[in-house]
Amino acid sequence: MVVLNRIYTKTGDDGTTALGTGERRPKYDLRIEAYGTVDETNAAIGVVRLHTRDLPELDAMLGRIQNDLFDLGADLAVPEREGKAERLRVVASQVERLERDIDALNDKLEPLTSFVLPGGTPAAAHLHVARTICRRAERVIVELAALPGEPVSAAGIQYMNRLSDFLFVASRAANGNGAGDVLWVPGQNR
Repeated sequence: MVVLNRIYTKTGDDGTTALGTGERRPKYDLRIEAYGTVDETNAAIGVVRLHTRDLPELDAMLGRIQNDLFDLGADLAVPEREGKAERLRVVASQVERLERDIDALNDKLEPLTSFVLPGGTPAAAHLHVARTICRRAERVIVELAALPGEPVSAAGIQYMNRLSDFLFVASRAANGNGAGDVLWVPGQNR
């Protein structure tokens, strides 16, 4: 159970923040950037959900994803260390559920004949924004994982990779299952 009865602590006034382990890091630290960008992805999905009330299946999927993203933030905030008790980690079953959701949405879509431009319905446009933030989060997480002594779960990386795919497919679903997609026309404005 999480209890937040005091929102400001003043401990970050020196430009540092605490990981879940208690270790203090500069606020510009790549691990902080990683879980901060995951949080930004989550916030963008929250904006999407303002526009998905009429799409209950998609909205439920997005709600599950928001919870998963908190799990991923917790995973990133407590790096795995030898000899330490396990903490909350993103697991393969979360990635697999996301794949099933992608397949369920994609089954209703016509194949693409061009790249899709961000746009269409408000939900679709916001899903594209969330997708681009998700891709940035993935890049930061992969960069973090490449650093010595900075463990990142493989399932966490896979989850973010699948999530960007989900957000793309979801944008098409929100565009009337692709009927309202805005397609790229190469060289249209020459």
